[in-house]
Amino acid sequence: MQNTEIYINELLSQLTLEEKIGMIHGAGLFRTEAVERLGIPPLTMSDGPMGVRAEFADNEWRSVGTTDDFVSYLPCNSAIASTWNRELAGKAGEVLGEEARARSKDVILAPGINIKRSPLCGRNFEYMSEDPRLVEEMVVPMVKGIQKGDTAACVKHFAANSQETERLWVDTIVDEQTLEEIYFPGFQAAVEKGGIFSLMGAYNLLNGEHCCTSKSLLNKKLREEWKFDGMVVSDWGGVHDTVKAAESGLDIEMDVTYEFDKHNLAKPLLEKIKAGELSEDLVDEKVRNILRLMLRLKMIGEQKEERKRGSYNTKEHQQAVLEVARESVILLKNEKQILPLNADKVKKVAVIGGNAAAIHSNGGGSAEIKALYEISPLMGIKKILGGNAKVSYAPGYVLPEKKQGDGTNWQAESTQHDWSGERKEKTLSAEEIRKAEEKKAACLKEAFELAKESDTVIFVGGLNHMYDVEGQDRADMKLPYGQDEVLAALLKEVPNTVVVMFAGSPVEMPWLSEAATVVWSYYAGMEGGTALAEVLFGTVNPSGKLAETFIKTAGQCPAHTIGTFGKKDKAEYKEGRMVGYRYYDTEETEVHFCFGHGLSYSHFVYKDLQLQKEGEEVEISLTVKNDSTVDGKETVQIYVAEKDAKEGEPSHQLKAFEKIFVKAGEEKLVTFVLTKRDFSHYDVEKHAFVVCGGTYEIQAGTSSRDIFLRENIRY
Repeated sequence: MQNTEIYINELLSQLTLEEKIGMIHGAGLFRTEAVERLGIPPLTMSDGPMGVRAEFADNEWRSVGTTDDFVSYLPCNSAIASTWNRELAGKAGEVLGEEARARSKDVILAPGINIKRSPLCGRNFEYMSEDPRLVEEMVVPMVKGIQKGDTAACVKHFAANSQETERLWVDTIVDEQTLEEIYFPGFQAAVEKGGIFSLMGAYNLLNGEHCCTSKSLLNKKLREEWKFDGMVVSDWGGVHDTVKAAESGLDIEMDVTYEFDKHNLAKPLLEKIKAGELSEDLVDEKVRNILRLMLRLKMIGEQKEERKRGSYNTKEHQQAVLEVARESVILLKNEKQILPLNADKVKKVAVIGGNAAAIHSNGGGSAEIKALYEISPLMGIKKILGGNAKVSYAPGYVLPEKKQGDGTNWQAESTQHDWSGERKEKTLSAEEIRKAEEKKAACLKEAFELAKESDTVIFVGGLNHMYDVEGQDRADMKLPYGQDEVLAALLKEVPNTVVVMFAGSPVEMPWLSEAATVVWSYYAGMEGGTALAEVLFGTVNPSGKLAETFIKTAGQCPAHTIGTFGKKDKAEYKEGRMVGYRYYDTEETEVHFCFGHGLSYSHFVYKDLQLQKEGEEVEISLTVKNDSTVDGKETVQIYVAEKDAKEGEPSHQLKAFEKIFVKAGEEKLVTFVLTKRDFSHYDVEKHAFVVCGGTYEIQAGTSSRDIFLRENIRY
C-alpha cells in the first residue's frame, strides 16, 4: 500500500492543475479526460445493472447505432435477490464485469441497492429488497463478481433514494437510527466486506444536504467511519454547487449536458482555485482516489499488461443468466396442484396476455440495453413443447402503439423539475372512445375463443417499462390496459387458468381468490422465457422467494400512511425502521404474500432446532427433510424476535438465511452463527450498535410468516 501511495504521489506531482481538473469531471458523457503524456487513460463508465448499455456518442445522447454493442441481458436486481442465492449473485456479477471489460469500460454503474420503501418507486426493479440484511448478503458477492474481471463495480445510489418524483430536489428526512439500521447497511457491507472500488451519490437531498456533495455522507460516514478510499462519482446531473462539490468526498462530477467545461468541477472550480478561494489540495485528494482506482483496475502501473481482457456474449454467460433466471421465478400459489404442467399430455395451449410476447430489454431508462437475444415467455413455452402441441397466442387486451423516438433527450429531461415522462393520459373524442371499446371487445373475444378450444390456458400479464422506469413513480399498483377485467372474465370461464405476472414491482390482484395458480417473474433477462417455461412444465423446480412483501394496495404501505412518498419538496420517513415486513408482520396486516414467500414442487419439513451460545456468538442448527418425491431447493430463513421489545419495535427481523439443495427423501443439517450485531440496536446517543439484553426468540421458517420452529435464548 505504501508503494502504491508513493507511486500515486509521484504521478500527482507531475500533473498540472488543468490536467487534474480534467480528471475530475466528465469530458464526454461517460468518460473523463486522459493525460496522455503521463500514460493516464480516460476513466470510462457505463450503465447499467442489467447489462452493459449500448454505445453512445461522446457528446450527445444518441446511440451510435453500431452492431458490436449487443450484450447479455441479465435479470434485474429484484430477480437476483429473489434467488436468495449468494453464489448466483456472484455469477451475475462476473457476467456483468467481464462484459463491461470486453466493451472497454472501466466502471459499471451497478448494482443498485436502495431499499424498497414503497411499491410505487419507478426504479424498484433495479433494486434488491425491502430488507437490509438480504441486501447485505447479496450485494457483497455481486460486487466481488464484477470486480473479479478488473472492472469496478459502482454501488448506487448513496443514500435513501427511494422515489423518482422530483428526484433531484426532494429532501428525504430520515432519523439517524433508521439510516443506520435500514438504509446504510447494504452500502457499508459493499465497502467493508465487498471491497467496492467506486460508489455513486444519489440525486436527492438527505436531511437538507444534496447526497452527491454531502459532507455528512461522503466525508464523515463513507470516508472517515467506513474508511472508504475508492472513487465517488456523482449521478449524472447531481451536482449543483462548486464549493460544496470541492469540499465534499466527491471525486468525479458527471452530467447529462454536453457543455463539459461548465460543470461545477470544471472551469468554475479552476477559476476559484486560481483566485485563491479554494485550495488545490482538495483537487489532489480527488485525483489520488481516481489514480488509486486506476491502479486497482490495472489501468496504470506495473500490472497494466496483466489486466484481463473480458468477454461478452459467450455461451458461459448465457448459461449463467439462465441459472439466475431459473431460481428467480417465484411460485406464489398452486392450490389445485395444477403445476407442473405435463408436456406429454398438453396438446392445445392458449397463451394470452401482452407480456407473453413482449421484449423488456430495451426500456426502463438507464437500465436499457441492446440484448443479443431475448426469449419471451411465448417462445419459451413453444421451445419446451416442440411440435407435439399447438401453441396459440392472443394479447387479450389492447396495448398502446409504440412510438418512434423523436430525438428527445429523456435523460436530460428527467433531471428537470416536474418531468412527467411519456405516460400521459390523452383526452379521447367520442369516436376514438367507441373505436377503442370495439378493439378492446375484439381482443377479449379472440382470447376467449382461443381459451375455449384449448386444454391449457396460460395468462402472461403484468407491467412493462412504461411503468417500471427511471425518472417516474407509479401512480398506484393497478395493472394497466384493463388486465384485471380480462383476468376476472378468463378465470370465470376457465378456472384452471395459469396466471403468470412479469413485472418489476408488486401489483394489485383483485382476481387472486379466483386464481388457483399464480407464478411471478421479475424482468429475468435474455433467458427469462426459458426459465419460466421450465418452471411451468416441471423441468425446473421453483425455488424463488419474495424479497419484498406483496401487499394488496399501496394504501397499506407505511411510507404512504405514516410517512410521505412522492412529495416534490420533502419526503419524511416518519415510519422509521418499520419498512416492509417489519411493519406488516408487526401490525398483522393482511397481505397477498409475505416477505420470503415462495412455493416449491417439493415439501420440506423442519425439525430439531438447537441453540448454543458461545461467548458473543449463538450457533443455530436445525434439520430440513425433503418429504416428497421431487428434489428441490429450500431457503431456510432465521428471524430474531426481541421478547421484551419496546412498543414501536419490529416484531422480528431477518438475521440469517441459507439456500440448500435437498434430494427427495433426504435430510440435511443446516447451521447458522449469529453475532452480537444480530442482537443489537443502534443507539443514537452513543452513535453505536448496542445490545439491550434480555430474551430473544429464534425463529426458523420458510418465510416471515411461515415460522416452523421457535426457541428462546438469553443474550
